[in-house]
Amino acid sequence: MRALGKTIAEKILSAHSGTDAHAGDIVVADIDFVMSQDGTSALAIDAIASMGAERVFDPARIAMVMDHSCPSPLEGVSAIHAKIRAFGKKTGIKVYDWGCGVCHQLIPESGCVVPGDLVIGCDSHTCTYGALNVFSTGVGSTDGAAAMVSGKLWFKVPETVKVIYTGTLPKGVYSKDLILALAGRIGVDGATYAALEFTGPVIDSLSIDARMTISNMAIELGAKAGLMCADAKTQAFFEQRAARNGLPLAHEPQPVDPDEDARYTRTIEIDVSALEPIVARPHAVGNVAALAEIEGLELAEGYLGTCTNGRLEDLAIATAILKGRTIHPDFRLVVAPASRDIYLDAMAQGFIQTLVAAGASVVTPGCGPCVGTHNGVPSDGENVISTANRNFKGRMGNSNAFIYLASPATVAASSLNARVTDPREYL
Repeated sequence: MRALGKTIAEKILSAHSGTDAHAGDIVVADIDFVMSQDGTSALAIDAIASMGAERVFDPARIAMVMDHSCPSPLEGVSAIHAKIRAFGKKTGIKVYDWGCGVCHQLIPESGCVVPGDLVIGCDSHTCTYGALNVFSTGVGSTDGAAAMVSGKLWFKVPETVKVIYTGTLPKGVYSKDLILALAGRIGVDGATYAALEFTGPVIDSLSIDARMTISNMAIELGAKAGLMCADAKTQAFFEQRAARNGLPLAHEPQPVDPDEDARYTRTIEIDVSALEPIVARPHAVGNVAALAEIEGLELAEGYLGTCTNGRLEDLAIATAILKGRTIHPDFRLVVAPASRDIYLDAMAQGFIQTLVAAGASVVTPGCGPCVGTHNGVPSDGENVISTANRNFKGRMGNSNAFIYLASPATVAASSLNARVTDPREYL
């Protein structure tokens, strides 16, 4: 009897578990890389101590990143950062300190993961690396600690939902609009415990920066992973990263494509040709609307950054709109590049100078404004427009504020008027 074809998720989990794994199977798999951030690392360190472990399975395959609260805004956070630094010196793992950037940008741009890898992170948006053909998923700190010690973890092989984007992207519509369109169609639980496989000519046409925006938000639909195939753009991304940091890649990439007869639980096709800019309204990512439905809504603050849209292409899009213009005096725009490398590149290309001249506040690369630890907590009753991935109540540090999610272009255009504004007016 002929074997069933496999999805990307099934192939990667089969290869890493040494089994013929299919959706629904439970496997114990070898992990290529483990990551945690400063909101989860202390718990992982404590869990490792409770296991009685004195060392990790491979220091070169583990990193802890300080990105959620950097520079430290509180005494207690400073104690956590000191604990992470001490653990790094004790075990030899890589520690990314203040200003290095957001974990989900640092890990791929540092060459720590490559196509075909199986990666876990103690952060829900670890699914970002799926844009690079990596099965990556978020886990709790205890599971992360177990993997740091053993190099292994158990998985239930997920079913896969195939999402095909067809057509041609209209002017003013970006990858953020594509994933918000999917959220509006299937809801925040529409892919619970599934792997999303993003494909189609539109995905092929996108840059790596744009693809990472889509995979990053797979978790917002309940998915375990948001996978894409590797292509020449993927290869170029890793080659450029390796050349820049002078370090070899973790190991030779092993790109994985789905079989032609792979079994999907559902196939969703979205023709993007008629899409318009989209906004997710408070307090749910799936509460989407065409921008035109809320155009003119008064805004007090904007945020350009995060592991979703803080990359160089995002800053370039916003800069093109803000160049030669001034942010509305009743509006505050916070900008956080996703990494130090992106910050440097943005300065070299004049983006930072343009954003500051327009009236933006540029802060340390990291997650601070997104999670509400510091750097831009809104006031009661204020409306915020953000390029982040979540708009839950209290997400930016104030449960009495209202967060709207949109593309970098929409955030930049809206900052000029202190109102929700169609970016196509400025393109």
